Amino acid sequence: MAPNLFGSSATLFLEASQQDVSQNKSSTEKSVAQTLQVQKTQSSKPKYQWKIVWRNMIAFAYLHLGALYGLYLLLVAASVYTTIWSITIGAFAAIGVTAGAHRLWAHRSYKAKWPMRIILMLLQTTAFQNHIYEWVRDHRVHHKFTDTDADPHNAKRGFFFSHMGWLLIRKHPDVINKGASIDMSDLEKDFVVVWQRRLYIVLMPVFCFLLPTWVPCHFWNEKPMYAWYATLFRYTLSLNLTWLVNSAAHIWGMKPYDNTISPTDSYSVGIGAFGEGWHNYHHVFPWDYKAGELGNYRTNFTTGFIDFFAWIGWAYDLKTVAHNMIKRRAARTGDGSIYERTDDHHDEHSHEGAIWGWGDSDMKPEDMQDAEIINKAD
Repeated sequence: MAPNLFGSSATLFLEASQQDVSQNKSSTEKSVAQTLQVQKTQSSKPKYQWKIVWRNMIAFAYLHLGALYGLYLLLVAASVYTTIWSITIGAFAAIGVTAGAHRLWAHRSYKAKWPMRIILMLLQTTAFQNHIYEWVRDHRVHHKFTDTDADPHNAKRGFFFSHMGWLLIRKHPDVINKGASIDMSDLEKDFVVVWQRRLYIVLMPVFCFLLPTWVPCHFWNEKPMYAWYATLFRYTLSLNLTWLVNSAAHIWGMKPYDNTISPTDSYSVGIGAFGEGWHNYHHVFPWDYKAGELGNYRTNFTTGFIDFFAWIGWAYDLKTVAHNMIKRRAARTGDGSIYERTDDHHDEHSHEGAIWGWGDSDMKPEDMQDAEIINKAD
């Protein structure tokens, strides 16, 4: 609900400014006016109230109930091929989000030639987490304004809100206003993103639901009902694994690189989310294509996927952080869990100066100069 702009205290201040008499008021009159303003603010309704999106509420209720039934069918009735198919589709769809929407398009941590971009776009469509343009806009806002009202899944509102509750209510006005200020010009020039956005209403149902359900029925005579609920299980599970990055990885875990922010490094989330669980590192260095300081692919399958395409020449300009830069930052702001803390001064977190990735106008020139670029284009 919008604030009342024409209450007694607001009128008092408006008249004062129009008549230019504010400087002539006695201290008593000013005190009364301030008291009225405080009383008015306290008695007025909040500017933002949660408004439930019942369509989403019903849809998610059906998805989770259907997923439970799908799990039951996969365990006791469906073909083993259907189980393998569901796991395979879920894994590749996840890569479309982690390597595509997230590391490529949202953070610009590397570049990809058009065949790879098309593959990632189709995989991201299969994941059905909104089209790339909207996904990237919301994620860049999340990085720029973490844990504020402009953060779409503000972790300060609790685990459930940051996990899935934010999708069950209307967005806070700050999310919309700040989202409009985010630079999206790079995606507006990418024909793959533009094409997907225009055809998403057709592509999404086909790749997320229809094809994954049709294949088991056609190739190994799976019962349509079994195939459908297996699809619901695969889709709902992938959603919740993604949501854990927004919820669990903002509550439990270590903060080796910056102890003043809510994102954490979580080993379990890193495994379930294909390498996206090293969230403390990622918020400090969002432009690193690895999204973590790791020496292997065991908990960061997405990095291995990108490295493979770099090997065949489809991915290039892979940005990563030099070890000395990581160590300096961890020594200054980390929790001491990996690197020794040398600075005892504890600052409170502020989103001022936060960046969403490579190319953000607030990115420090020295960070760009010190970055290591792998498979650099000529």
